[in-house]
Amino acid sequence: MRATTALLPLVLACTPARPPAAPSAAPAASAPPSRLAPLLASVDAARLRRDVDTLSAFGTRHTLSDGSHATRGIGAARRWILAEMQHAGEGTALRAELEVHTQSADGKRVPHDVELDDVVAVLPGAMPEAAARRYVVVGHYDSRTADVMDAAGDAPGANDDASGTAVVLELARVMARQRFDATLVFLATAGEEQGLYGAALHARAAKDAGLDVRAVLNDDIVGDPTDLAGAPHPGEIRVFSEGLPAAADGAAIAEIRKLAAESDSPSRELARFVADVAAEEHTAVQPHLVFRADRFLRGGDHLAFAALGVPAVRFTTPFEHYDRQHTPADVPAHVDASYLADVARLQAAVLARLANAPAPPEGARLVTAELANDTLVRWSACKEPDVAGYEVVWRDTTSPTWQRVADVGRALEARIPLSKDDRFFGVRAYDRDGNRSPVAFAKAAAQ
Repeated sequence: MRATTALLPLVLACTPARPPAAPSAAPAASAPPSRLAPLLASVDAARLRRDVDTLSAFGTRHTLSDGSHATRGIGAARRWILAEMQHAGEGTALRAELEVHTQSADGKRVPHDVELDDVVAVLPGAMPEAAARRYVVVGHYDSRTADVMDAAGDAPGANDDASGTAVVLELARVMARQRFDATLVFLATAGEEQGLYGAALHARAAKDAGLDVRAVLNDDIVGDPTDLAGAPHPGEIRVFSEGLPAAADGAAIAEIRKLAAESDSPSRELARFVADVAAEEHTAVQPHLVFRADRFLRGGDHLAFAALGVPAVRFTTPFEHYDRQHTPADVPAHVDASYLADVARLQAAVLARLANAPAPPEGARLVTAELANDTLVRWSACKEPDVAGYEVVWRDTTSPTWQRVADVGRALEARIPLSKDDRFFGVRAYDRDGNRSPVAFAKAAAQ
């Protein structure tokens, strides 16, 4: 299931005063020439290989393991990750630090209060109107054995999740050399295997501080593209996204039900955005969209963000080798560094597009004040000074991805000569460089 930005266009009226026009047979607008090629080319498979090897060599990275040992355990791992992040920031605006939390005993996987240290590197946005927006890429650096309480046994955790942590590190290295309109956050969390605690504590702290976190890309088990017979599938990565938002209250759920918008959560639109960027940039790894929050009997750090209303998706390999997960057999030999580099390139493209594009237009809505066989869509102007225009997109109610697009220029409303009863609509903004925002799903309103 893949989206494409080669959406079919439509000639239409941009204000209700003009009569609707017939569909146009004109070719779809082409994507802007890629400005990301140098960035994507700078991703280094050899560095990713070294990172996975180094993290695995700490023996175990269990959250409850020795925090003071020089070469083994979670303390040694986090000190090395922090040093790598700080090195990546030398001579740049990137700043890395430990974010220290205390996780109370939970009577389950945390038997006593424990210090949880997330490693956080922040690359501030360069555009004043966009810098408050934050886009986070996360991987958990803790590991475990089959016994979740075994803090001493060998748990190299190469694929789960040294691979994801390596992607976060490499993205910090290559993206720190540039500046983006919005802020990028590179996050390595602890406590994931004990209950998503590091991510949950970071997400809560960000929310309490009033930080505007717009999207989270979670890398968890992203290094081994082989199927159970050992055949490689290097061109694919699964991307999971929730449908019904975990943070939705009763009123929000009632509105979703009324609109039949169960597949249009912000997380789902983020997943579609990932697929659009992959198609435009022709990345070697393409996303396979899975319309489910996560796998059965498993969970990841994106869920901790989604629980607080933050759009979040999970990247994971097309197949999982359960006989290796949480065992001493999860070793670097099963991680394909070339594939991992392609996963990192996909996410570098997504993060760059998110950070340089305008925010999704606010107030996107269908005007439902009267019966009509066409559709009036309205939205509010974006605040970024480089906004060049807006596009209305729509799809059949049975389609998983957006199918049609109409460029309406700088108008803030458009009348589409199609019935709102039969389709879903949305709006996205684009800037002078052709960077498009994720789609803002159009809800229903009286005006």
